[in-house]
Amino acid sequence: MVDLNVKINNLSLRNPVMTASGTFGYGLEFQDLVPLEEIGAIIVKGTTLEPREGNDYPRMAETAQGMLNCVGLQNKGVDYFCEHIYPKIKDIDTNFIVNVSGNSPETYARCAARIDALEAIPAIELNISCPNVKHGGMAFGVTCEGAASVVRAVRAVYHKTLIVKLSPNVTNIADIARACEAEGADSVSLINTLLGMAIDIEHRRPKLSIGTGGLSGPAVKPVAVRMVHEVHQAVHIPVIGLGGIMTAEDAIEFFMAGATAIEIGTANFIDPTVTMKVKSGIADWLDSHGCKSVNEIIGIV
Repeated sequence: MVDLNVKINNLSLRNPVMTASGTFGYGLEFQDLVPLEEIGAIIVKGTTLEPREGNDYPRMAETAQGMLNCVGLQNKGVDYFCEHIYPKIKDIDTNFIVNVSGNSPETYARCAARIDALEAIPAIELNISCPNVKHGGMAFGVTCEGAASVVRAVRAVYHKTLIVKLSPNVTNIADIARACEAEGADSVSLINTLLGMAIDIEHRRPKLSIGTGGLSGPAVKPVAVRMVHEVHQAVHIPVIGLGGIMTAEDAIEFFMAGATAIEIGTANFIDPTVTMKVKSGIADWLDSHGCKSVNEIIGIV
């Protein structure tokens, strides 16, 4: 039997397949389709301190080999999660991770502190691609200073595994990763979506309500693999890879580039059972290539 166990700092995963935030709901929506306990970790939808309505419709558009979205972190807030969602997921035998968002270091920290109190949530993933309201809407994750300010504030109040999700819309993603590591991040996940735009040429207007949105899907995979490779060489903490993973072979690329685990996102919309197929495909590939553990191929490129 091939060993698929991996570790993200103190967080143990029975396999390296995770679900990307915003593509798998709270996990409960998929429980009739896949055995949730067989997924390495489920990252629930973005959660903020206060409820958010999100952006106006339309907020999703299909593109060649991908999709654009500008959902805008629609959610009912951290109190709703703690009171209504947490009781339903806390006894499911896998790792549930909360994706935390905010508009200032203080709101990130307050939201993270609420999650810290939940015994069955072993980790959070910080979405630092959110706009910094104090600096003209620039995303925290596009500067070392902005990224560091959020990680520093959250690390002061959060005591479990802290994953930071990095934006690809930067000049040097390795520098951002190093800044997060220096402030106490236990892991980084990348990439978040690439900023993109699509135009409805018949109506002569953008296809998304706010003009631009995040590009995900197979179109972004080569960029994601390159960035994972760069970050793996730059930091000493585990890297989680995501961006266009549709098959086990895609996941193997990310492992070889330096990812300890991977997240599946857009593919969940196409095939809700894709996590199981990728997990078994990874095991089959390792077995056919004489590998006893997935750890044997992490970062070999």
